[in-house]
Parts: sequence; C-alpha cells; structure tokens
Amino acid sequence: MPKQVLKHQRIARVLAREIHSGVLEPGSRLPGEHALTRRFAVSRATVRQALDELSKQGLISTHAGVGSFVTFDGGLLDNRLGWTRALADQGAQVTTEVLRLEAVRDARLAGELGIEGAEFMALDRLRVLPGGTPVALERSRVPMVPALADVPLGGLLDGSLTKTLAAVGIRATHGDEWASVRQLAADEATLLRRQVGEVWLNTRRVSRGADGRIVEQVTSLLDPARFQLHLGFGESPDETALGSGDEAAVRKRPR
Repeated sequence: MPKQVLKHQRIARVLAREIHSGVLEPGSRLPGEHALTRRFAVSRATVRQALDELSKQGLISTHAGVGSFVTFDGGLLDNRLGWTRALADQGAQVTTEVLRLEAVRDARLAGELGIEGAEFMALDRLRVLPGGTPVALERSRVPMVPALADVPLGGLLDGSLTKTLAAVGIRATHGDEWASVRQLAADEATLLRRQVGEVWLNTRRVSRGADGRIVEQVTSLLDPARFQLHLGFGESPDETALGSGDEAAVRKRPR
C-alpha cells in the first residue's frame, strides 16, 4: 500500500514545482497565509507545515518581519488608509494641497523599478498646517493603466489616491521603504517655505500589489520636528499573514 501523502506535503510539492518552473521567481515573496489557506482549502497550521517543508528543502527562507511606520506628532500613520485619511483620523489639523496631477513619461524611473511601460500618473502634494506652514512634500508616481487615464482631468476620488486606486481594483499589499536625511534644494525650500540646506527626513516607498506588480513609488520630504520613522521588529502573535509578521521569500533555485 503506497504511503499516504499528507496535506502539507501535497501543498509543498505544488509550491516546489512552481518555484522550479519559475512561476515563483527567486527573491519574490510567497502569498500570505490567508491566501494560501484559501487556495488550498486547509488550515493555517497545515500551510505552516508546508512552508516548513519548503524551508527544509532550501527552497524558501523565512525571517521575522520588520515594519516601518511614519509617525506624525507621535501617532502612527497607516499607509493602508493613505495619509490624508490617517491624518484626519488622528485629528491632525493638516490640509493637503495638490501641486501636480498629470500623466508623464519617465523612462529612467521605469528602468529603476524594472517595469516596461514608462507612462506614470504624477501626483505632487504638500501637507500644510493651519497657519500655512508646509510640513511635508510628497511626490507619487503610479504606473499608468487605462483605468486611470481620466484621473488627471477628473481629479482624485474624495481627494485620496488610495481611494482612487481602490476604485479601479488597485491595492497595495506589501512593499519596501527607505529613509535618510538630506538638505533641501532651492526649489524644495521655496515650496516648503524653509531655508535652503535645512535637513529634513527623506523617505522613498515602493508598494506592490498581491501579484507583485508596482502600485506606487512615493518620495517624501518630512519635517523632522513633526514626523519620525518608527521601526518595529519581531513576530507579533496577532499577525496572520506572511509579509506582515514572518515573511517567506523564494530562494535562488538550485541548478
């Protein structure tokens, strides 16, 4: 009588085939636990057993998740909501001024992001305090798709980029963020009504959808007197999805 194949072994074999065939590329993130439990109609425990099996085979690597969050006056800003809503929910008296909303072509950025199309929707915004002092300058670039073609003329849905993208089925599920500090250039100092050479927090975030495609790149200059970058690490007992607690990434396939 042949040995019975357990559920987690079957799942591990399916995912292993996808890794070896190139469906799952080296360095890419696996879908979260919720997605895998739905796909295979099994429990989270079974999914974790399957991932452990793949890890033992050297096909994936896992590590404790690291989260970065920008804070405003000590309160966390949730990127999933978009900063416009996150600031409002926090009770922050900050308004948003749209400086630019148009379709642009940027072959250099497309090359940096590793995407074929060079057409983007460009959105530049200032976050301004009640007294008229800007505290943030954000430059968003979203790969242009047909569903977004009318946005530069019609404007954002409820003034929110997050809502605008969600309305056409585009949602960010994960990404990467980098932070540094740098001095304000002359044009930036003029927009922010500050002195040239002032040192501000500089962040760059690249977000992706569940399918791995680029959703947005946003670079931000943030007043360090009001904004900070908060880093979290380790595994939270409440985390239920890979990529927010533990992350699993496909290793380079053995030759």
